[in-house]
Amino acid sequence: MDESTEPTTTDLAPAGRLDAYRRIRRVTETLCEPLRTEDFVVQSMPDASPAKWHLGHTSWFFETFLLKPHLAGYEPVDPRYEVLFNSYYNTVGEQYPRPERGLLTRPTVEEVFAYRRKVDDGIGALLDRRSAEANGGLASVLEVGIHHEQQHQELLLTDLKHLFSRNPIRPVYRPRTGGIHPVPAPARFIPHEGGIVEIGHSGTAADGYSFDNERPRHRVLLQPFALADRPVTNGEFREFLEDGGYADPRHWLSDGWDAVEKNGWTAPLYWRCEDGRWGTFTLAGFRDLDPAEPVCHLSYYEADAYARWAGARLPTEQEWEAVAAARPIEGNLQESERLHPAPIERDLPPGPARIYGDVWEWTASAYAAYPGFRPNPGALGEYNGKFMCNQFVLRGGSCLTPRSHIRPTYRNFFHPEARWQVTGLRLAKEA
Repeated sequence: MDESTEPTTTDLAPAGRLDAYRRIRRVTETLCEPLRTEDFVVQSMPDASPAKWHLGHTSWFFETFLLKPHLAGYEPVDPRYEVLFNSYYNTVGEQYPRPERGLLTRPTVEEVFAYRRKVDDGIGALLDRRSAEANGGLASVLEVGIHHEQQHQELLLTDLKHLFSRNPIRPVYRPRTGGIHPVPAPARFIPHEGGIVEIGHSGTAADGYSFDNERPRHRVLLQPFALADRPVTNGEFREFLEDGGYADPRHWLSDGWDAVEKNGWTAPLYWRCEDGRWGTFTLAGFRDLDPAEPVCHLSYYEADAYARWAGARLPTEQEWEAVAAARPIEGNLQESERLHPAPIERDLPPGPARIYGDVWEWTASAYAAYPGFRPNPGALGEYNGKFMCNQFVLRGGSCLTPRSHIRPTYRNFFHPEARWQVTGLRLAKEA
């Protein structure tokens, strides 16, 4: 999967754009290689989608926003796919209900892969034509589509993990060896002086790709704060659990406590206590809980409750970015092929560590527009802007995020009760 580390920028010549497109499409299909036909079809919950649907939807995206408007004489592969694989684009047309995607036994897996090949051929034809170079909007839409596909690579893996976890025979997506590691040193809080800082993406090609919700770059005033040098670990979160954290409403927001009682939460998603030992389900199967790994699959409510119990808080997204902007983009990302958070070393070097990869880190910031935000024009304006309500921002990427997809300004967002993504936390305090 190392191919996905290569840059994908709008200043590529048409041949380079096609190479970037093909690299990312190959990564998606490589991620599907461990699957069997039955694995492609089932939907384990309304928030997840079958693997087959991810494959169809990403192809629908390129067909809808590039081939139909830009490739002269192009005819859709199957007009019925315009409804089946439309996710939430109301300005494009009708959508098939999301909770019922697992009922779509047809088109078959073979037909969906054939759909992908035909769309790929169409993109090749589009980018081979000289007239494509004169179209100012083509390169930017292509790049949105490439990053969109990378988002679905991550969703494909998290949805498969949830699906496999519901099977009592505990299927293995990809085997991996590993043991229990020494508990790392306690987290250190690194002070930041605060002040006026700039956050957000400039929107210029020189600074690379960004989604519209990362723009415009703007100034914010930060009070002095301190950020933990690493994420919270399984061992630390288990102390919260064993101290009765899930039974004590004092630590929880009102909505969070309602979620605990309604859903019967007693531990993070995928944790199980069997024969007195805690274990967790992973893409490599069920195994003993490693106390040195960053805790993951937490809702915002659980992350916030732990922070309160620990005498700390979640950082704001502005605080997180102010620290992360100076750090190199490196870490346990999708290209490592670990597909699970890596244990934290016993002794970390000075400064913030594990900023990128391992787990998406919940922030205390509601997902809202930056001052001066303008969504992309046309139907692509529905991509991010219309979700700016009742969700919280996460930062940093996870072990399933492609390296070329993440950056300091990237704003992921989910509803506060969501747990099936690889989500964890890093603590902050007032300075």
